[in-house]
Amino acid sequence: MARVKRAVNAHKKRRVILERASGYRGQRSRLYRKAKEQVTHSLVYAYRDRRKRKGDFRRLWIQRINAASRQNGLTYNRFMQGLGLAGVQVDRRMLAELAVNEPKAFASLVETAKKALPENVNAPKSA
Repeated sequence: MARVKRAVNAHKKRRVILERASGYRGQRSRLYRKAKEQVTHSLVYAYRDRRKRKGDFRRLWIQRINAASRQNGLTYNRFMQGLGLAGVQVDRRMLAELAVNEPKAFASLVETAKKALPENVNAPKSA
């Protein structure tokens, strides 16, 4: 049976890990075992934070919408309720974009939401 020499594959495996770890501080970029641990953790963080980023952006959009709608005399939840009652289907990302870049267009949406809101908030809903 032929002898299998594994040095090429072993060196490639180590080289790939150390290349991925370049830029890390200290032993984490130079020693294989430490680099391997850090690269594994980095991949876990990247996976987790790709999902977390979606929530972070949603929170940012809500803060921007809330600030802009309060400048126009309406709180965030009342604004969103009014938009729903008015049948306006604009997502939070676009609303935040309008709030930052097109204040007049956003103000008109706030007025639309105000008109759609009932006068007496605690009144029972009509069927």
